[in-house]
Amino acid sequence: MTNPTGGGKVGTNFEFTASELRTLSALKTPSGIQRYLDNIPYHLAGTAWSPRVVLHEKTAHCLEGAAFAAAALRVLGFPPIIFDLEADHDTDHVVAIFKARGHWGAVAKSNFTGCRYREPVYRTLRELALSYFNIYFNLRGERTLRRYSGPVNLARFDRLHWTTTDKNIWFIAEYLCEIPHQPLLRRGAEKNLTRVDARTMKSEMVGHRKSPQAMRHVS
Repeated sequence: MTNPTGGGKVGTNFEFTASELRTLSALKTPSGIQRYLDNIPYHLAGTAWSPRVVLHEKTAHCLEGAAFAAAALRVLGFPPIIFDLEADHDTDHVVAIFKARGHWGAVAKSNFTGCRYREPVYRTLRELALSYFNIYFNLRGERTLRRYSGPVNLARFDRLHWTTTDKNIWFIAEYLCEIPHQPLLRRGAEKNLTRVDARTMKSEMVGHRKSPQAMRHVS
């Protein structure tokens, strides 16, 4: 069986063990993958674990969560695609994306409430990226999202065993830093942006895990 969005055949092992495949297959849907990510703690360490390591350690940050979600989506028959949200005076956010009925959705791990799942209702990647704008802020309350990348199919890294390696997968992050990003705002629009109000900030930080070294928004 092949997913109509262009993914691989369901049942291909992609270097996972039979036990790992059963766990990933049991997630069944993109929203099931999101529930799995929501149920594991946000990872505060400066690592870049592969999906296999995340599966065994049961913790992930946004890059690790995006790679995990992309791998899980692939097992379910979707292409393993991610894209990057790029910010000013803040950290970037990486999410896995999928297409259903011609519309884009997203699966993501975040330390902030609103930077996670998106239902597949967005006609373009720009629309999807803009859905994160209002709740993408640093700890000074500044709205910081500025650009988004095109879709990146992680199959391009299969030769580096990105799904199962015990080594860090920083090569994915490095690639995202190198590729072009499209602006979300018209030139000069950032000068008129208001800061996030206290109520929104409080709601977005439900369940937020704070590192002693963290001084700004870590998505």
